[in-house]
Amino acid sequence: MKHFSRPHWQRLGCALLSAALAVTPALAQRNELPNLGGPEGLSASAERQWGDRIARVLYRDPDYLQDAVLDEYIARLWAPLIAAAQKRGELDESLQSRFAWRILLNNERSINAFALPGGYLGVNLGLIATVSSDDELASVLAHELSHVTQRHIARSIDEQARMTPWVIGSLILGAIAASHSAQGAQALIVGGQAAAAQAQLSYSRDMEREADRVGFGVMRDAGYDPRGFVGMFGKLQQAATLNDNGDYPYLRSHPLTTERIADMQARQSLLRNLPPVAVRWDQALLAARARVLAPNQVDALRALAASPTAPQAAPVTQAGSLYASALAHLRLKDFAQAWAQSERLMQLLQTPTAATSSAQRLTRLLQADIRLAQRQYAAALPLLSADGKTIPTERPERLALAQALLHLAGHAMTPALTQTLRQYVQLAPHDAQTWNTLGQLYAAQSAPLAALRAEGEAQAALLDWTGAIDRFRAAQDLARRTPLQAADQIEAAIIDSRLREIQNLLRAQQLEDAKRS
Repeated sequence: MKHFSRPHWQRLGCALLSAALAVTPALAQRNELPNLGGPEGLSASAERQWGDRIARVLYRDPDYLQDAVLDEYIARLWAPLIAAAQKRGELDESLQSRFAWRILLNNERSINAFALPGGYLGVNLGLIATVSSDDELASVLAHELSHVTQRHIARSIDEQARMTPWVIGSLILGAIAASHSAQGAQALIVGGQAAAAQAQLSYSRDMEREADRVGFGVMRDAGYDPRGFVGMFGKLQQAATLNDNGDYPYLRSHPLTTERIADMQARQSLLRNLPPVAVRWDQALLAARARVLAPNQVDALRALAASPTAPQAAPVTQAGSLYASALAHLRLKDFAQAWAQSERLMQLLQTPTAATSSAQRLTRLLQADIRLAQRQYAAALPLLSADGKTIPTERPERLALAQALLHLAGHAMTPALTQTLRQYVQLAPHDAQTWNTLGQLYAAQSAPLAALRAEGEAQAALLDWTGAIDRFRAAQDLARRTPLQAADQIEAAIIDSRLREIQNLLRAQQLEDAKRS
């Protein structure tokens, strides 16, 4: 199959001070390598501002992906790593509170992930599609997390006195703009200073080793199998050997040294006698989902939809192929075939066990998506709520349920789901997808003030201060023109407060832009 790629995310991965996915088996002993010391120049607040500026662009990039199922998967792997980093003292309270700690999925087939300033991380679908276990993906996330907690971006800047954060930030944004407009790139990348900085955009070998060492400890303490480091390293080596066509930017900016390869081979020999790590049923389905969501071309989707499942293949492999086929048919709008393949998958998972229960749930979610695409909204409900009355506890089910209820006017579950999502966003205010869904539910229930506020919060979660201000001002205008109930008066007060807060953030951004111009 022809490999279709999107060059702007690849160029970004190449230009960033990213955690090279040349994930090396780190030394098990914490004291075998010294710490490199803390950053002197760039403050955590300045790094966060730099990261916000870059993330603001990425949120608007066509390859930014909001997928509730894969977002949940990444979050499930990420939470234990953050907890382990805190327990080990790698992540202190100051850094935890000042940094964003958000992971952006992007619709890119190359095997890559990268760390951005200020606690933002990026993960490509190609990486999720390639890993064979949670442990392999956790090894990448732990490595990336360690680049952030050890302040490697700040240290790299500090080592180059002339490399200000905004010079490198402009360079990164220019790499994105170059794929869309040559003039836009020239407006962002100007002068010899940026050209000189471009040559320095890489982690040192010591930083890579430190990220390996710290990441290995974090991963191990989080309860993951340390062999994930070894397995991921082997996949990257194979990818570089078989497909070195520019799709693996981390290998170009961070070549695999003979020292690191030898370290990986030595660790493999030590682990040789351990039993192999079995592929989990749900992981096979999630990898299949990533494979299907990445390509946009019809021919690629048709190939995935028609991919045969060999009878002699392991059942877990068959499950992944069936899931990919069903989802590909869904994207091609061949709903009958999508449903037929999902039913075959459910039959394969027929016997409920601890090993297959999560895969059954993912299959039910896929079937609910098929029913929603067919506009069979009532038929989607039992796939999302067992009794048709209880609000599900999982985020993907809640978001899918909302899409069904939006087309079932007056359904008894709508007010309860709205209240549940309202409580959820108080704990997760940066969840733009849930805020947008909440806005749709409020609008359907003739609550326009709350709907406008939710739309504004969704824009704020994506760092679009101008868009948020527009929605909040529209809400203020509505409040002035409409008699308010008690609940609306509280909503109006929140809107006034949030508008002032976002206006202050926009002014600060504009002042910073003026300083750089």
